[in-house]
This record gives sequence, C-alpha cells and structure tokens, in this order.
Amino acid sequence: MTRRLCAVLTLLVFAASANADTIKIVVPFAAGGPTDMIARMIGQDMQARLKSDVVIENKGGAGGVIANEQVVRAPADGKTLLFATLGSQVISAALRPQSYDPLASFTPIAFIGQAPSLIVVSADYPAKTLADLIAKAKSEKLSYGSAGAGTTMNIAGEMFNSVAGVKSAHVPYRGAGPAINDLIGGHIQFLNADLPVLLPLIQSGKLRALVNFGSERTPLLPDVPTSAELGFPGMLMENWYGVLGPAGIPADVKASLEQAVLDAVKSPAIAKQLADGGARGATDSKGFAEKLAKAVAFWGPEIKKLGISGE
Repeated sequence: MTRRLCAVLTLLVFAASANADTIKIVVPFAAGGPTDMIARMIGQDMQARLKSDVVIENKGGAGGVIANEQVVRAPADGKTLLFATLGSQVISAALRPQSYDPLASFTPIAFIGQAPSLIVVSADYPAKTLADLIAKAKSEKLSYGSAGAGTTMNIAGEMFNSVAGVKSAHVPYRGAGPAINDLIGGHIQFLNADLPVLLPLIQSGKLRALVNFGSERTPLLPDVPTSAELGFPGMLMENWYGVLGPAGIPADVKASLEQAVLDAVKSPAIAKQLADGGARGATDSKGFAEKLAKAVAFWGPEIKKLGISGE
C-alpha cells in the first residue's frame, strides 16, 4: 500500500468519524426567520457543551411536515434533532392525517419557550380597542390577513370570528411579511401574528396592538390586555419552540441533549435574546411532553370546531 493511499484512507476515516459526531438540527422553515435564528443560537451554544459539531438544516415546506418526516425516519441516536413550533408540530398534524404521530413518533428533548400572539391594526385605523374592532366587524365587512390557510395566523383570525360572533373575511398571503405590509397599507383591517414579528413595528408606531392572545401580559407591552382580561378566554394563541428527536432515543443520550439545550437557554446572551422576543417558560423533557400532549388534545377538536383546513 502506497503512502499516498494510506494518507487518503486516513483522511476518509477521520472525516467519517467527524461526521459521526455531528449533530444535525432540522428547522422546518426557511433560513432567516425567527425560528431559524433561535435554533442557530442554541445550536452554536450546544457545540461546546457537547463537544460535537452542531449544524442547522433548513427543510421548509408543507407547514413543517417535510422536516418532521425527515426526523422521524432518522436513526434514534441523538444525531438528528427537530426544532419544532406549535404550528409545525401540532397544527399541521391536526389539519390533516400525517405519516407520523405528533406524540408517539418523537422524543421530547427540551422546551425553549413560548411567546404570545397579538391582534394588531395599522396606526391610523380608527379602532383603538378590541371592543372597537368587534363593533366595526359587526357593522361593516372587515378582512384579516394571514401567512396562508391553516397557519396559526389563520386559526387566530377564525378564533376571533368565532368568539366575537363576527364574520371577517380571510385573506391569505405567502408569508407574514406581505400580510403586514398590506395591513400597514390599509388593504386589510387587522391580523394576528407572533409578538417577536410585530414588536418592532409596534414600537416604531406603525402598528397598534389591541389585544394579547397569551395567558398573561407581556412585560414588553405591559399596557396591552390579554383576551381573557377582556372577557374572551377562548382567544388564546401562543406559539412555542422546542427540541425533539425521533422516538426511541436512549435515556442517557436524551439526558445529555436535554441538559445542553437547557444550559444554552440559560446562557446570558440567549436568555436575553429570548426575553427580548417575549419567549418564556423553558422546561425539561418531561414538562415538554406534558405541554405537547395538552396541545395535541386541544388543537385537534378546536380546528375542527373552527372549520379550518390547510388547503
């Protein structure tokens, strides 16, 4: 065997070994969005803690289904993880049957946190309160925007219709950005979206927040009441982020990953980023499993009641 061949084989063995130690976190959305940015922050922090390379793979499409299917098919060795949200993990499965079970097909690793959504109007729109918006919706035809049929924005809009007893028209867009632009431009009257997306536009005076669809007020917008405070507890939509793996990950591997994620969330830089976006409530794998089970039990019947489809 020549020296050159030996050198090549050594490099190949080294590369295979290095690749075997790499942890992949699959994000079910395109690069650059809030979910992707949080996943990258946590993945980078996990590298040093686990002494492994951590790479992010963006696998958008079908509301998260494509990414979920990839992770479900991966070996249960802790090397392939999923950075999930309420929409990608629970809502997509509630809208239509999937090839996987949102609970049984996954191993919860850690819950990163949840952030509320808000109903907002443009700064120059006459409605100053939720009561004003409901009154206008009862006296004239209003429309709300969303990032598409079956998204959390669509579901929150139909929650508003159902609980308030109105029939605002749904206008789907190819993402939250275009919907928000049309809201500011006066082409639609309101929408509901996640706090991290809306906060800069509220702070800059371009949008006005009427109600918080969270379980409690956020310190980022302390003057905005929750829907429950206003007498509408059925208007509840809090998006969340969490890390899962395929079912069957060994307990010791899961424990190591869980600790790395929770330590990353507690690190000062990431904790500040999450707080600045309104995310709160990180918890361990057990707590995440309980939250996930409650979400699946709630959203399946709720989406049927609202008559929403993903088509």
